[in-house]
Amino acid sequence: METSPTARALRTLEVLQARPGTTAAELATRLGVTERAARRYVEILREAGVPVTSVRGPYGGYRLGRGTRLPPVTFTQAEALGLVMAVLDGHPEPDDLVDTALGKVVRALPEDVGRQAATLREHATPAPDRFAARPGTAVTSDLVEAVAARRRVVLTYRGESGSEWSAEVDPWAVVVRYGRWYLLCHSHRSDAVRTYRVDRVLGVERTDRPSAPPDGLDPVATLEEHLGTGWRYTTRVVFDAPLADVAPWVGALMGRLEPAGEGCVLVGSTRNPPMYAAEWLARVPYAYRVEGGPELRDAVRDLAARLTAAVADPEGGPPAR
Repeated sequence: METSPTARALRTLEVLQARPGTTAAELATRLGVTERAARRYVEILREAGVPVTSVRGPYGGYRLGRGTRLPPVTFTQAEALGLVMAVLDGHPEPDDLVDTALGKVVRALPEDVGRQAATLREHATPAPDRFAARPGTAVTSDLVEAVAARRRVVLTYRGESGSEWSAEVDPWAVVVRYGRWYLLCHSHRSDAVRTYRVDRVLGVERTDRPSAPPDGLDPVATLEEHLGTGWRYTTRVVFDAPLADVAPWVGALMGRLEPAGEGCVLVGSTRNPPMYAAEWLARVPYAYRVEGGPELRDAVRDLAARLTAAVADPEGGPPAR
């Protein structure tokens, strides 16, 4: 959806209030527009009566007039409830920072608007998400700022094994998927598209080198395409059913599903073959055979043996019916 000129003008106001002395070039970078367009948004503010001054020279840039303040934020009752619900849904586990911020927002609401929001916050109790992994706000802010500014960064990262390493990357997008935060980027270390868990990023060093995402990038689709690749154990599973029937049962993490004759084949990788077999493959209601990945074949064989033993006759006979 294209951002309206009014929305960009308000964003310009926010940038100038937070960073006095912002130049036209810096403003254009933050807004993702040309310098000419950035200057136009400044003019829109001036036309609206907002005092914006410009200073030339090495310490120049745009500044707001003394005493300028952003207009107060107002919410409808539905918006206030939606805000509380979104926070509870995204942060089911206690989080002092978020809880304090939400409390301030609720207390600042008019009484008739904030009453239901406060009641919802007090009495709704979401269950913890054991798969969620939330990153620190400082690292997340650094990455988002680098994405917006289109600047390359050097990451310090801790892998799943605990080893630490650094990589220079072009940050394309930060994507939140099922309670986990990912950085979608191009890694110059491996010269390939990579997805990194933001909660495992230990440090972000911004550089002056520019970076830009590919034209037409769909961050969510690209992330899901790469989540099922690059793990330690390769997988190849052939299904006897058509791709259209199998596809709804196969998540992006399982790999890439392709047509193969009258059936289809799933090619991917995993770090946990027993989980892949028991939690993912076992729920697909179509016949399949594991053709690739000895670790996955062993995991499926072990799962089949355990399930068979679970319904075997106690005297050692065939499975009971």
